[in-house]
Amino acid sequence: MAQRVAVLFGGRSGEHEVSVLSAKSVMAALDPARWEVVPIAISRTGSWLTPEETKAGLSADVRGFEADRGPVLRNAEALSALAACEIAFPLVHGTYGEDGTLQGFLEIAGMPYAGAGVAASAIGMDKALMKALFSEAGIPVPQYGVVRSWEVESFERVAERYVEEEIGYPCFVKPANGGSSVGVTRVRSREELHEAFRGAFAYDDKAVIESAVTGIEVECSVLGNEHPEASIVGEITPDREFYSYESKYDPTSHTELHIPARVPPELAEEVREMAVRMFKLMGCEGYARVDFFVTAGGIVANEVNTIPGFTSISMYPKLWEASGLNYRDLLTRILELGFSRHERRARR
Repeated sequence: MAQRVAVLFGGRSGEHEVSVLSAKSVMAALDPARWEVVPIAISRTGSWLTPEETKAGLSADVRGFEADRGPVLRNAEALSALAACEIAFPLVHGTYGEDGTLQGFLEIAGMPYAGAGVAASAIGMDKALMKALFSEAGIPVPQYGVVRSWEVESFERVAERYVEEEIGYPCFVKPANGGSSVGVTRVRSREELHEAFRGAFAYDDKAVIESAVTGIEVECSVLGNEHPEASIVGEITPDREFYSYESKYDPTSHTELHIPARVPPELAEEVREMAVRMFKLMGCEGYARVDFFVTAGGIVANEVNTIPGFTSISMYPKLWEASGLNYRDLLTRILELGFSRHERRARR
């Protein structure tokens, strides 16, 4: 008998539309002999829709869900639908989904779920915490700094001097909590810095400033709980100045994906080993994608994405497919890992 899986997607972050695309792809690929899909969309205002409302929106081929039903605890029908499922597959990218908040809700509810737990999700979403963790562990990361919105408002000149003296140009200004390159700006001079801060602070009160790294962008998919494994390594060649939101998701994008990556085998193996190490350091379980730069001086870690994209063009499933694990079986494996972790924790 098929087990009911609640596919949770949408949400309040700037990655709402990407989440919808990921969910559509996952729901179409899940093995119907093993899984009964129960789709639950979360609107841009945070309202949870019933499976029937969600299906109606998907049938209308909406790019986003706009309903306003009030807070989730007031939507008994959506919660009842979730409670009737055996496991949840959170595909809410960004804040209020990928940052540990949704995972904490599912923990309190006692429901098994796919992917990283509360702490790993929170660290994975907060680039400042993540880089601090990796730096402490001796993993190479770009030169970086962290500023708060009120610090820039009160001491903008101090922030400018800090960037120029400690980071340098060109650099990137990013929301500390975010993904899909939303709110990210490449900054070449002091004149561009103010607008870059404004773009980042539209999504978070905390911004990370990173030195620009010159190198080949590579990614590695990791899968597992106690004994995680790494896929082969893939390479991204953006069609723009950097791997921006448009470069990732614009239908007219000419970004190239190379699988396997065009790097020497020994470097690819080093990337795979470092990806598993970073996965373990964060306390990840289930699955994650780990991103790097291969530079003239060696490998530089970029970030770990605990809910990577699952669209038809996303690197995470493509890397596993190239490693011998097809999309349908990969999704089943991810859900099985969610059950396994839940059962292990329940035995304590």
